[in-house]
Amino acid sequence: MNRRTRLPSAFSKVSVKSQTVIPREVRERLRLKPGDTLRYRMTEDGVLLDKAPANEADDPFATFSEWSNEADEKAYRDPTTLLCAFV
Repeated sequence: MNRRTRLPSAFSKVSVKSQTVIPREVRERLRLKPGDTLRYRMTEDGVLLDKAPANEADDPFATFSEWSNEADEKAYRDPTTLLCAFV
């Protein structure tokens, strides 16, 4: 018989301010420290939570999906585009 082993689950409650405590097992597994940024990725099966890579966590536009089309990417790569907007 080929059984999948389930990893242990961890639970926490959400406060009235939508805050929660990350269980110790999760903090240790992700090696989280104070000030780290978490990334939430929606999937068809649920939500994946992991520690955001430093380069992604520092991008102030990462959460704005409406600014992630090809024209925006080109503008971000071309510094003259930004200069023209202010002239």
